[in-house]
Amino acid sequence: MNIRLAFAVVSSACWSAFQHGYNTGVINAPQAVMTEWLHKEALTGTNITLPAKDDPKVTTIWSITVAIYCVGGMIGGVLTGVIADRFGRKGGLLLNNGLVFLAAALEGSSKIANSAELLILGRLLIGVNSGLNAGLAPLYLAEISPVSLRGSIGTVYQLVITITILLSQVLGLEAILGTEYGWPWLLAITALPAAIQCATLPLCPESPKFLLLNKGQELHAQRALNWLRGDVAVHGEMEEMHQEAEKNKVSKKVTFRELVSNRQLRQPLLIALVVMLAQQLSGINAVIFFSTDIFMKANLNESQSQYATLGMGAMNVVMTVISLVLVEIAGRKTLLLTGFSGMLVCSISLCIASLYTDLVWVSYLCIILVILFVVMFAVGPGSIPWFLVTELFNQAARPVASSVAVTVNWTANFIVGLSFLPLSLVLGMNTFIIFAVLQFLFIVFISFKVPETKNRTVEEITAMFRQQM
Repeated sequence: MNIRLAFAVVSSACWSAFQHGYNTGVINAPQAVMTEWLHKEALTGTNITLPAKDDPKVTTIWSITVAIYCVGGMIGGVLTGVIADRFGRKGGLLLNNGLVFLAAALEGSSKIANSAELLILGRLLIGVNSGLNAGLAPLYLAEISPVSLRGSIGTVYQLVITITILLSQVLGLEAILGTEYGWPWLLAITALPAAIQCATLPLCPESPKFLLLNKGQELHAQRALNWLRGDVAVHGEMEEMHQEAEKNKVSKKVTFRELVSNRQLRQPLLIALVVMLAQQLSGINAVIFFSTDIFMKANLNESQSQYATLGMGAMNVVMTVISLVLVEIAGRKTLLLTGFSGMLVCSISLCIASLYTDLVWVSYLCIILVILFVVMFAVGPGSIPWFLVTELFNQAARPVASSVAVTVNWTANFIVGLSFLPLSLVLGMNTFIIFAVLQFLFIVFISFKVPETKNRTVEEITAMFRQQM
């Protein structure tokens, strides 16, 4: 690690992941004031005699506002491969900021214009931006990182997501910007990190692998690598990239059809898709989206629930920092199994505890279990899937594989966000039994199918899959 590499990591990952995390959590806290605005000002034909939360029209529009972000994420995921190959990793990230400025303008002006349509369109565009960031930023990080630091640097993206989810929860409190007049500013703040990225990322080089393997620009690739490595000699890395380039000449750029039909690529694709599904179907977003509701079901009042949610977010940040160190010591597979096993225990315990919430101490046990659930997620399942996908594929297949994996991740996110509340109305806390079953299945799959990629080059990993054929 050196100052230039650190600068490139911050300029690319931090400001991209900000959009992903911040916009995931930003409309949860001010939901009450925003639905009130929809009810009384933005929408026509609402029933003013009913509270905003009971009006079917308001509920429908609010559900669309929440869910459209994930739809945008899916669209961004689909576009990742095309943007990464056409404009480069760095170029794609810079271009993507145009969507942020447009989305911030639409969301920030929606109250003045009394337009729910502007709010929804803004959420869609920022979703597309976040979907593209989720593919492009880990791709750039994987290609600028030395092999020995690839896991730690790959974890940075998830770390910033957790920090910005917490930031959005804090800023969304009624005492800060979660007010009738403050929420448009809360949504428009997202333009600031985009402006910072536009100022800092042009100072960093494009991915050396992209320059050499995709563009054939050897001199530019060597200069980029020299810039990133500082005083460290780059001959070994250049030689590795040359070897990969020679293999890529034989096997041309991979299309989606080849990704699915090629037997050598099918297994890493299956692993990439399952770890992405595992991340989202583990139940973590149900906890993040609806933690206040979960705590209130455990007999905490609204104020206690909000502060318990903030405590949960803070713990998520702390444990993701710890996983940044652990990932290069314990390895990817070990941390995935540890994380999912801990989440399985917490899910079963939550279901049992929910039967005894009339006991005061059980309410506090529920807080501990939800926080532990988030801790175990942060240990491995939170960060590892984002960069594991980039480790499993060579340069020819990496953009299209990342595109498919990110799209699947956002689709699963959308399904969980849409289905958790209806399921919890029917099953209550027993909804976590569904997550427990899924977690068990993912543990079995990871145990038998996911390889350890720690300290292995892309060539060593792809050779391992060839031997398993």
